[in-house]
Amino acid sequence: MSKLVLDPAVFSDAAIAPDTRMVNDAIVKALGAIPDRWAAPLADIRAARLAGKGTFPLSPESPRASVETIPGPRGAVPVRIFMPDGAPKGVYLHIHGGGWTVGSARENEALLDRIAANCGLAVVSVDYALAPEVPYPAGPDDCEAAALWLVKEGKARFGTERFAIGGESGGATLAVVTLLRLRDRHGLSPFSAAVLTAGCYDLRLTASVRNWGDLPLVLNTRDVTFFVNNYLRLEGKADDPDVSPLLANLKGLPKALFIVGSRDLLVDDTLFMANAWAAAGNGTELDVYPGGCHVFIAFPGSISDQALKRVDGYLADF
Repeated sequence: MSKLVLDPAVFSDAAIAPDTRMVNDAIVKALGAIPDRWAAPLADIRAARLAGKGTFPLSPESPRASVETIPGPRGAVPVRIFMPDGAPKGVYLHIHGGGWTVGSARENEALLDRIAANCGLAVVSVDYALAPEVPYPAGPDDCEAAALWLVKEGKARFGTERFAIGGESGGATLAVVTLLRLRDRHGLSPFSAAVLTAGCYDLRLTASVRNWGDLPLVLNTRDVTFFVNNYLRLEGKADDPDVSPLLANLKGLPKALFIVGSRDLLVDDTLFMANAWAAAGNGTELDVYPGGCHVFIAFPGSISDQALKRVDGYLADF
């Protein structure tokens, strides 16, 4: 079943709630005060974010969370695991965003704790290798390894083989790549559902990215270009479906919920991928939230509350 009816009114200024405008204005003000966000060494930027000294607050650690490692192609891959109250009804494999350059499972604490608590799912979030130090294909290789570990160990470890996958921004990209790799390299389709928020599915850059400009509403055109260049520093090409999954054969993939804000520079990526997903015969639902910035669910506000409730319902019933 596909629900792709899109009302053009969601893209109008009149549809944007006052609190959404306030959040967006605050983000632009905070990021606009930084002359060059990427001037500091990336290791320092990552450390500051993990210490709660980044531009945006860091959620308190969840008592549900624990960290362990799983085997990967280049060594151990850390995963952050959140357990629900009682026996898990399923497992959600989560892949964090950050342009394949920054970000971590720890920085998604509130979201992942919420899914474990509200949906009764165990959550496994992958701390994959980051570019430019360890560029493509290391990140997707680590995510593929985590998915294969879940397929092999899920029943014994979590008592279930009911699996969903998802991520935000670059993590949504890697979630789709992981589904494709399991299908094409291993003949596996273990995931029953996907939640894909504001992914970058075409690293050649869609029109909404190219035309966005300098406005620092979470991301701008320069940021995405910076991330792509980091990710593909040594190998990989933007027209390879393993890099840009919008270009892949998408047949036989699980049902998916696509979420994006109308003020997300990656909005074209979600609109194009959702339609391609449906055209491939996969169950598809698309939610566009008026005025939502890039990965708006990470910020407070009425549309965040609506979208997170939607995710809860989707993952509780997949």
